[in-house]
Amino acid sequence: MRLAERPVLVVDFGAQYAQLIARRVREASCFSEVVPHTMPTEELLAKDPSAVILSGGPSSVYEEGAPRLDPALLQAGVPVFGMCYGFQAMALALGGSVARTGLSEFGATPATVLDTDSTLFRGQPTEQSVWMSHGDSVEEAPAGMRVTATTAGAPVAGFEDDERRLYGVQWHPEVMHSTFGQRVLENFLARGAGLTGEWTAANVVDELVAAVREQIGDRRAICGLSGGVDSSVAAALVQRAVGDQLTCVFVDHGLLRAGEAEQVERDFVAATGVDLVTVDASERFLRALAGVSDPEEKRKIIGREFIRVFEQAARDIVGEHASAGDHPVEFLVQGTLYPDVVESGGGSGAANIKSHHNVGGLPEDLQFTLVEPLRLLFKDEVRQVGLELGVPEGIVWRQPFPGPGLGIRIVGEVTRERLEVLRAADRVAREELSAAGLDREIWQCPVVLLADVRSVGVQGDGRTYGHPVVLRPVSSEDAMTADWTRVPYEVLARISTRITNEVREVNRVVLDVTSKPPGTIEWE
Repeated sequence: MRLAERPVLVVDFGAQYAQLIARRVREASCFSEVVPHTMPTEELLAKDPSAVILSGGPSSVYEEGAPRLDPALLQAGVPVFGMCYGFQAMALALGGSVARTGLSEFGATPATVLDTDSTLFRGQPTEQSVWMSHGDSVEEAPAGMRVTATTAGAPVAGFEDDERRLYGVQWHPEVMHSTFGQRVLENFLARGAGLTGEWTAANVVDELVAAVREQIGDRRAICGLSGGVDSSVAAALVQRAVGDQLTCVFVDHGLLRAGEAEQVERDFVAATGVDLVTVDASERFLRALAGVSDPEEKRKIIGREFIRVFEQAARDIVGEHASAGDHPVEFLVQGTLYPDVVESGGGSGAANIKSHHNVGGLPEDLQFTLVEPLRLLFKDEVRQVGLELGVPEGIVWRQPFPGPGLGIRIVGEVTRERLEVLRAADRVAREELSAAGLDREIWQCPVVLLADVRSVGVQGDGRTYGHPVVLRPVSSEDAMTADWTRVPYEVLARISTRITNEVREVNRVVLDVTSKPPGTIEWE
């Protein structure tokens, strides 16, 4: 699938921030894609980019095997902006001088702007803090380039050539630590590349629907619906495209939070009109988990049982439509997002599959073609598409929830009784966080039951020996890193009081204040 908007291509030189650059470009209402530095220039230009951004990277331009920039890209008439390593590779390709000066710069660094009316720096102060990470420096700018910024360790920290529309800075403007970084990027896009910034996820819904309709035609598709944001929006979009040619399968493994199954069966179906098949497999999962406490073993069991339940449901749907003489079920809808595509090597196009990580794997006698309508979108963009499609806000703004569900939020064996305790505690925490207006500030707030731990307490003038639960509120953009959320004390107090009053098996509430790293978001 290709969106009509001409992309801003982010050439990834191995930077940890390549995806972040793409996100920042989209925040400026310009469509972006990440491509590897190994992509031949002819292939890159065949994508008809509106602009090209060269990312940073861990290499030195003088290392053996270090990525090189093809000078032909800089002669193609496409606006180019180099950052960090991309800046140095650009300088070298244009005949400039890059050297190891011994003046490395890492972290927050003062920069001096030499021309506050230039294309990149118009409207910014002369002195600003930028985020550096370099050992080599550009010593001499290429011919035709005007030096527009400098630092103590980088005599040429920024250069510009309006005639050729070539620009660059030594620092990372995409990170929030560069105080005017987004302004620099937006200046390049608007003033250097002449882009008007009219792209948003919401305004491409019709285009996405048309692409799905063209792919599926008059045939049938199934979707494994989890109730999470990604699968729900993907299902709603495909249903908008092909109507009752789509059947969704919702597997209730009994490890969901309070009200989640009802929300999918009632609110989602009412809002989208999707054809939903619900499989209640809670007893099966509980039997399989009986006596198991090891977290990795629990994950494997839940994954295995989900595969078996889903594949049987898929067989039933295929068989039902085959016996009715309908078009065969040829497509499997997945809620794959753009970060998944980039991290898996940037594969493109539909693929015939026998298994896929989103559903844990399909049987060898079933083959589907993938439909991935969200594969060019980030999570925040998927939410906007969901709102455009009328997906209920309770689902659109739902916090990420792990596939194994509450099974990995019980430290110890999973039993029906322990699940009920955890559901009750989790429900209280979600209610209070929502009432405090913190739903969108907090990325996720797992509530963890320490089922194998008991502590002494006093409740109702009597001694108790109950379980502790852990609150784990975290803030994050992408779950790769996270920090614990500073929830107001009065909100924490209400959560603790209500849980210990309303959930009789719990007599202690504790707060996890560990960042990621070193801790993970989930406990198991």
